[in-house]
Amino acid sequence: MRFLPSQEIMKNDFYKYQAQTTPHPLAIEISHAKGCYIYDIKGKEYLDFIAGVSASSLGHCHPKVISAVKNQLDKYLHVMVYGEFIQEPAVELTKLLSGLLPDNLTTTYLTNSGTEAIEGSMKLARRATGRKEIIYSKKAYHGNTMGALSIMGVEERKKIFQPLLPNCNSIEFNNEKDILKITSKTAGVVLETIQGGAGFIVPKNDYLRKVKNRCSAVGALLILDEIQPGFGRTGKLFGFEHYDISPDILAIGKGMGGGMPIGAFTASKKLMSLLSNNPKLGHITTFGGHPVIASAALATLKEITQTNLIEETLQKENIFRKYLVHPLIKEIRGKGLMLALIVDTPEIASEVILKCKEKGLLLFWLLFEKKAIRITPPLTITEKEIKKGCQVLLQVLNLI
Repeated sequence: MRFLPSQEIMKNDFYKYQAQTTPHPLAIEISHAKGCYIYDIKGKEYLDFIAGVSASSLGHCHPKVISAVKNQLDKYLHVMVYGEFIQEPAVELTKLLSGLLPDNLTTTYLTNSGTEAIEGSMKLARRATGRKEIIYSKKAYHGNTMGALSIMGVEERKKIFQPLLPNCNSIEFNNEKDILKITSKTAGVVLETIQGGAGFIVPKNDYLRKVKNRCSAVGALLILDEIQPGFGRTGKLFGFEHYDISPDILAIGKGMGGGMPIGAFTASKKLMSLLSNNPKLGHITTFGGHPVIASAALATLKEITQTNLIEETLQKENIFRKYLVHPLIKEIRGKGLMLALIVDTPEIASEVILKCKEKGLLLFWLLFEKKAIRITPPLTITEKEIKKGCQVLLQVLNLI
């Protein structure tokens, strides 16, 4: 009988017992992570240009996040379902968030993930308007629960799970003619401020303002999904601030938690109060606002807003754009540290990602744009680390 080394046992157990999301996961066996680096159990160092898919805003194990978590662990963990007991971390987090947002976004419902924030936002739009229709964008991604899946903008990914929610209809992002499809039958329009899975597509020609004006004219609510752009990644705390508008409902997540699982949706007090009556408990979560998670998110939000990280994001974008010049790179899309390199074919994108992994640089794919290479490092990445990663990337491109 052959005895397997412990790391081989763990890999076998990973494939056997943990549900997989793709046939070929990267399967790096993690030992520890710190700052902008991840280490495997053999001691190999990886420079992280993924940040947990835009989630680890402050890098890995940021000392202020760790301190906040440890401090809360000594006080209490889960004590009650959401909204019944007064728990300081959640109150302080939502209060700070309110002070950083436009005046119409005052009241926040904390959830466990971004997709739950989208679900709550869709419910709130229907509850507030009494209407059924939800409009979303082609090539949109808002999560994978059944409601969020119903407004995913790639039909072939939805077919196997149908029937989904009725009365969900799509428009084309940046297509001004399609804005007229928003009517008095529309409860809410759900858009990513910057389309993520589609290839980091930014709004053009005042598109978001035109959508907001149309929503206001017909009485629909604009829901902006800031789950990826949010929390400083684009050079503003939230991406919509670049476009001088404010949504009726804001959905957030990912980078909010400093590496801990959290989401939220925010609206006016008047709107949000509708979920507390007719019926009572119109939206419920057991673990939303968990005190340990809220403590991590509060520390993260303070660090992002009380340092120069946000303004430095655009400077770091310029460094990437300066160094990533290569015949195989056809375009760099996105804003701030939400960037996508566009190459000629999906095969080139995959080859680059996998070869960079071998050389200790972590990059990733986008959901729908197969010719894209994701670059979404922690906001804390240094100029030296950016240049180091760019050198590896260019070396790999030169070999293709």
